[in-house]
Amino acid sequence: MLGLPDHVRACLFDLDGVLTRTAKVHAAAWKEMFDGFLRARAEREGTAFTPFDAVEDYDEYVDGRPREDGVRTFLASRGVRLPEGSPDDPPGAETVNGLGTRKNTLVLRRIREDGVEPYEGSVGYVHAVRAAGLRCAVVSSSANCRDVLAAAGIEDLFDARVDGVVAHERGLRGKPAPDTYLEGARVLGAEPAEAAVFEDALAGVEAGRAGGFGVVVGVDRVGQAERLRSHGADVVVRDLSELLESR
Repeated sequence: MLGLPDHVRACLFDLDGVLTRTAKVHAAAWKEMFDGFLRARAEREGTAFTPFDAVEDYDEYVDGRPREDGVRTFLASRGVRLPEGSPDDPPGAETVNGLGTRKNTLVLRRIREDGVEPYEGSVGYVHAVRAAGLRCAVVSSSANCRDVLAAAGIEDLFDARVDGVVAHERGLRGKPAPDTYLEGARVLGAEPAEAAVFEDALAGVEAGRAGGFGVVVGVDRVGQAERLRSHGADVVVRDLSELLESR
């Protein structure tokens, strides 16, 4: 009835782009941060400024990854290396942590000003999952996951949350490593083969495939269905409501 294999008894949902309409907010914040850094660097070195692409660069290098990993991965694609710095670095510091802090400041401002809207189809699907007796967890790289869930009014729908804060506390590697999804299944008392992963990010789909989960559902919000499949999605839908409609 849920469009899932019969043996699945736990569901693990990514946050941004799957449950909430915040992927575009994150992409815009990444672009604003990276463009500011890249423009200043180009002016200082007398080189051409090539802006951050909020679609291709976002999907390939930062979407779904922990914040600092996103900074490192994108900068490496441009041949740029920065000192790591420390988590206490201010937004103006030209370090990996400083750029990450700058991005987080921007995204929190956008969320505060614009609010958070959940996807109605996803909320309906989670309600159906719970009604069927399956347990649910949110698995997100975001350190702001709890605040976003609360702002969207959906925090009470989930039995567990494994986010950037939990990952740091427990020493879990970020996506595309499967650690956070494996922890989500463990907390729900399910084996990976008994759990379904729902992801819109390429790195997240890779994590689901690497963890040996029962099914990996790719959620295509931006027209990348084939890329989601090639990275490991078993099923690709545009909205989770399609899984209910397939009954």
